[in-house]
Amino acid sequence: MNEFLALMRQQWLQTSWMEITAVIFGMLQVLLAFRNSILTYPAGIISTAIYTWMLAQPHPGLYADASLNLYYLVMSFYGWIMWGKGKKEQEKTRITRWSRNDRLTAFAIAAAAFILLYIILSSFTPSTVPFWDSIVSATAWSGMWLLAKRKVENWLLLNISNIIAIPLFIYKGMPLTAMLTLFLFTVAVFGYFRWKKLAVT
Repeated sequence: MNEFLALMRQQWLQTSWMEITAVIFGMLQVLLAFRNSILTYPAGIISTAIYTWMLAQPHPGLYADASLNLYYLVMSFYGWIMWGKGKKEQEKTRITRWSRNDRLTAFAIAAAAFILLYIILSSFTPSTVPFWDSIVSATAWSGMWLLAKRKVENWLLLNISNIIAIPLFIYKGMPLTAMLTLFLFTVAVFGYFRWKKLAVT
């Protein structure tokens, strides 16, 4: 335990200002999503843009996570547009449960993304964690698609990603991002139950 705490302290002292900035805006993003606020997307754009560049560096070398954040960046613009559509305010904030087609699409996105990312990471990158990096990214890709469509179940897919990502970030020497991910996991649990109550049946 003492060795683990010493490692966390050492990693904390080596945390860059870029990671701190990305974490702050990442926290804002999930809190605003919890509040069903369209401002979740500008905050997300800042956070994911920084993470895309940072994770693609040789250290930590989390290439699938970098591609995930690039996907988040694109989906943030898409979600911003989708959430802003509609003439009536209630249309802009309408939360629904996923349909059968949504489920099939979400699982297809996760499966296809995992296979594609695992093949790429295993064959064309020096990644030391291709399997876990691919699972984290694939489930989050699917969850982000559901978030853009304002589906309650987005929180479930995102939390599968979060729970796997926490030890992965610790292993890669990113304790602040691991703590952010734990925070995201906690908010997502409450977000799921809050959105479930708000969902239009």
